[in-house]
Amino acid sequence: MRADAERSRRRILDAACEVFLERGPDAPLDAVVRRAGVGPGTLYRRFPDREALVRALVTDLLARLGEAAREARRVEADPWQALRRFVHAAADLRMGAAIVVLLERLVVDEELVAVRRGTVEAVEDLLRAAREAGRLRPDVGMGDLVLLCVRVSRPLPGALAALDADGSLVHRHLDLALAGLAATTDGPLGRALGFDEVIAAAGRPGETMAE
Repeated sequence: MRADAERSRRRILDAACEVFLERGPDAPLDAVVRRAGVGPGTLYRRFPDREALVRALVTDLLARLGEAAREARRVEADPWQALRRFVHAAADLRMGAAIVVLLERLVVDEELVAVRRGTVEAVEDLLRAAREAGRLRPDVGMGDLVLLCVRVSRPLPGALAALDADGSLVHRHLDLALAGLAATTDGPLGRALGFDEVIAAAGRPGETMAE
């Protein structure tokens, strides 16, 4: 793909993420066009309908999430810091909030399943390393991590959004939440929630992901 075409695609996907988060998955595609600063023809040549745009956006988010997990593993020698780096990168991508919004409009295909599989493997590798280093509670599964990110990173409603205008509050809350995932001798242990359970509950399994 030519550099200018890739830039247009990136603008459209970033704009779609913002618009769908603000207005839901049924938001007018004209709003995406305006936010992206492209013409309607540019959008429809790449994404002929809403379904194609939603699928491309989720596939893109999952691919970027997987790369964030792999980069965290490469950059951070400490497994706990690698996990922390990944969680904060996921928040910056707004992955958790966006994918939850889009699930109801998502059609699972082979490409999406393949990307999801790679992302799951990369994140599970982070969790496994943190557990083996004795830094992560043994009852934390990928499903727990994903839902935690979803809960913390969703935009604040109404006027409360002004409290996190610069995006720093979500990162503070993520650090507070991560402190609860750290391995300690205190508190009861529960049952780890698997990512396959989250996908099944969302009604978009595509395939069963093994833990």
